Amino acid sequence: MIQIPATMTAIEISRPGAPEVLVPCTRPVPVPGDGDLLIKVVAVGINRPDIVQRQGLYPPPPGASDIPGLEISGEVVAVGAGVAPDFMGRKICALVAGGGYAEYCIAKADQSLPVPQALNMAEAAAMPETLFTVWHNVFERGYASEGDSILVHGGTSGIGTMAIKLCKLFGIEIIVTCGSDDKCVAARAIGADHAINYKNSDFVAEVKRITQERGVNVVLDMVAGGYVPRNLQCLADDGRHVTIALQGGIQAEVNMAQIMMRRLTMTGSTLRPRSDTFKALLCEEIQQQVWDDVMAGRLRPEMAKSFALTQAAAAHAFMEAGDFVGKIILEI
Repeated sequence: MIQIPATMTAIEISRPGAPEVLVPCTRPVPVPGDGDLLIKVVAVGINRPDIVQRQGLYPPPPGASDIPGLEISGEVVAVGAGVAPDFMGRKICALVAGGGYAEYCIAKADQSLPVPQALNMAEAAAMPETLFTVWHNVFERGYASEGDSILVHGGTSGIGTMAIKLCKLFGIEIIVTCGSDDKCVAARAIGADHAINYKNSDFVAEVKRITQERGVNVVLDMVAGGYVPRNLQCLADDGRHVTIALQGGIQAEVNMAQIMMRRLTMTGSTLRPRSDTFKALLCEEIQQQVWDDVMAGRLRPEMAKSFALTQAAAAHAFMEAGDFVGKIILEI
């Protein structure tokens, strides 16, 4: 019988602010409800939404834990009603709506995936949030398919590196933007077909040159704001523009006549507030379409650096400094 303690160490946001507002605390170990797994956490991925939540700008959805952390790996130590008992003891990675920065975390059984032998537990924790986000937005909302081309901003971020690897698996030409020549070299080494240093090049002109003026079929945009009209200039006719973050601001001015005449599509999404039913279906699709590549070691995350759970503030500061490639992890 697995002994589960009454309390655990977690990292809470003591008040909105800079990284130092992330502080260790003692919380009750959560109790799994219907369809839930209780996970003894081994590792948790850090994502940009964690930072926005810490700043007080991205509150957790109703019913979710106020503890940050959207993706975890670990061992199932208890199950709720309606969950098959053979989940017990499994090593899984899972998408969660919150609660990851802790020794124990609740995950939905139908939003979890088996950890393959090809990945260690830190790598497994780096998969769910970025893989779910890129799959949904590039392939389901952006309708990318073999032979298409895509422009992805933030090419060395967790999202950007996952986009590179997925696009290479599915025969999609990928152009990324990065903030330095070194990051452009890193992005190309990971698999990007082209990498543009946006600090010393006009990415619109470079995309036009690379595509021989055709433009790309899809733009995956994490900037918004003033990037949007420039992104639209990068699109081919019938192109799709997908926004997943607002680092450059929430407002943009676009030429609607161009959208009409060139039959452009503008869309976007956020994953965290979507329903459990949607996330479960997305998890099922990823398991069917992609997870064999993960199991075989053909798809694995690009890893940047690991920190201890109690170093969450330092991990956030490291992410905000921006000098990294891939995923940042907390290990317990």
